Amino acid sequence: MTSGPPAHSAGLVRGLALSCHPVPTIAVTAISAGLAALAGLSPARGALVVAAVFAGQLSIGWSNDAIDAARDRATRRSDKPVAQGAVSTRTVGIAAGVALAIAVVLSLALGPLPGLASLAVVACGWLYNLGLKATVFSFVPYAIAFGTLPAIATLALPQPELPATWAVLAGALFGVSAHLANVLPDLDDDEQTGVRGLPHRLGQRATAVACPVLLGAAALVILFGAAPATGAEGWRWVAAAVLLVVAGAGILVGLARPAGRVLFLLVIAVALSAIVLFAVSGQSLS
Repeated sequence: MTSGPPAHSAGLVRGLALSCHPVPTIAVTAISAGLAALAGLSPARGALVVAAVFAGQLSIGWSNDAIDAARDRATRRSDKPVAQGAVSTRTVGIAAGVALAIAVVLSLALGPLPGLASLAVVACGWLYNLGLKATVFSFVPYAIAFGTLPAIATLALPQPELPATWAVLAGALFGVSAHLANVLPDLDDDEQTGVRGLPHRLGQRATAVACPVLLGAAALVILFGAAPATGAEGWRWVAAAVLLVVAGAGILVGLARPAGRVLFLLVIAVALSAIVLFAVSGQSLS
């Protein structure tokens, strides 16, 4: 009889999977896939963009847990495998380094311009982890990274193009909204370990309100940033009304349950929905 893999190996894989911040990693990768499709990239080129973004996001997630290991242990974070001893800081750090190297190779394989855009997104994540998260400028890496995502897709075209201004603006707004939603549940733990980014300075209530407001603004920028296709004006107003209702509901959710992860999931859902709505409109990303 052949025995299965050691339990330790299964635990290690599970620990690494949870340490990469799977929800944000998968969400950003999915958004990059949607942007690649909107830009009209070939399947092979689009797959390379998605792979580069995915590797970069893995490196960001793992580096976050490796760098914050001591703080996470101090606050007994039950959602962090490193803090719980499921995986060592060294292992997560090595995984982050390997993922970063892969991200660099895949990004450069896209070519100079899209490669630099892809690496700029990765650099923003690492700079946030290395210290910007504890400053009033904690929102800046998110704004730049999400604002740059459309450029990876459009610059990877056979004839590279810069993305439309509204696409960059919408991405930046989504990014800041995601930052506020992601940090909101951890405000108290962060304060205990000396981390005081923008959300901590705004306070729980202001952050809970600002997140869905920025989310709604980003969605509206996408809906009305480009000229509507023939016959599309009506559905855009309907979509705008729905998104405003969602944003209003988000404010209520944030105020009622600021320690939950509902707002962050809402940001992801609206971002993906906005991409689908834009695709239906038949407009160009550049």
